[in-house]
Amino acid sequence: MEGLNCKNKIQRSMERYGERITVLSIDGGGVRGIIPGTILSFLESKLQELDGPEAQLADYFDVIAGTSTGGLMATMLTAPDQHGRPLYAAKDIVPYYLEHSPKIFPQRNKIVTLLRMMYGPKYDGKYLRNLIRGLLGSRRLHETITHLLIPTYDIKILQPQVFSSFEAALDPAMDALLSDICISTSSAPVYFPAYFFKTKDYHGNEREFNLIDGGIAANNPALLAMRPIGANAKLLPANVLDYGKYLVLSVGTGTSKSQRKYDAIRAAKWGLICWLTKDGNCPLVDAFTFANADMADLHLSLLFSTAGHINNYLRIQDDYLSGRASSTDKVCMEELVEIGNDILQKPISRMNLDSCKYEAVENEGTNEQALTRFAKLLSQEKRLRTKRMKEKNVV
Repeated sequence: MEGLNCKNKIQRSMERYGERITVLSIDGGGVRGIIPGTILSFLESKLQELDGPEAQLADYFDVIAGTSTGGLMATMLTAPDQHGRPLYAAKDIVPYYLEHSPKIFPQRNKIVTLLRMMYGPKYDGKYLRNLIRGLLGSRRLHETITHLLIPTYDIKILQPQVFSSFEAALDPAMDALLSDICISTSSAPVYFPAYFFKTKDYHGNEREFNLIDGGIAANNPALLAMRPIGANAKLLPANVLDYGKYLVLSVGTGTSKSQRKYDAIRAAKWGLICWLTKDGNCPLVDAFTFANADMADLHLSLLFSTAGHINNYLRIQDDYLSGRASSTDKVCMEELVEIGNDILQKPISRMNLDSCKYEAVENEGTNEQALTRFAKLLSQEKRLRTKRMKEKNVV
């Protein structure tokens, strides 16, 4: 473990030798996590073309943030194996989801599901919790290869609880097991049980957490991930975010907003059951997760655009999902892989700041081309940091 900590310190010390702050953010969305998994696998392949087959995403991003399924994915990309390398390469995430999603979200008769949801969560979460514990073992937040940020929501104190490796390095009460954090951020209301665990501070005092899915607070955690904390803050003027210093990739899990499947006339007649399960969907969960994800994108689009650095912010999202592919828990995995590949071929889209709708951007190419350009910028930044560290005899 001493050797691992040494490698982590070297990795993180690179930040102060760079010119950019690099951020990766992954939305929540249940089984739709296959979509960002497909997109990130492509990005990693481009980095490997530039820098060799050992290149992985954690080598290039100062912060990797994720909520719910995005939190699990972010942890898989940043948690260390016994050699101090990421547990999973991006290319391994989709196969992992393909293998385990049918058991995480077992499909049942509609009547059985409805009866179950009247008295408890749709799924008992046992398979998911055992899977996460087996994957992450005793690893804690401070051990991640690069900085990790995962939002949750504490229902006892009714406020967001953000777990960050920045804070974990300073406060042992926040240095929770990665497995506890991932289970918490994935405990979506209606779908999975809430989750309780405790930690201890320097003096042995216990701190308790009563947590549910981070999507309640930040289904798109990109805005949270941009806080100038740690060595990165030295790149920035005091109390100011210099958006020219940031390079941000935010990847969504897709929505069905374009289908307009809900309306006020029908919803006016809904009771509790309809808000929780209507036509195989959960309108209540859709509403709050889609809304706060869009608000984060709206803020970042406005800030980067106003600062004149809109090309430093790349959001990849698709609002045209339909049918089973738009569900959080209906297992249509091969279709989701195809959707992820199709998104790569679609033109770059940005949020229209007036209508809040995504619109294709002319003359900027496809998402695949944007990610290829993004990979070159990440590679250039990493090479610059390595060069400067060698000049300072840090390595």
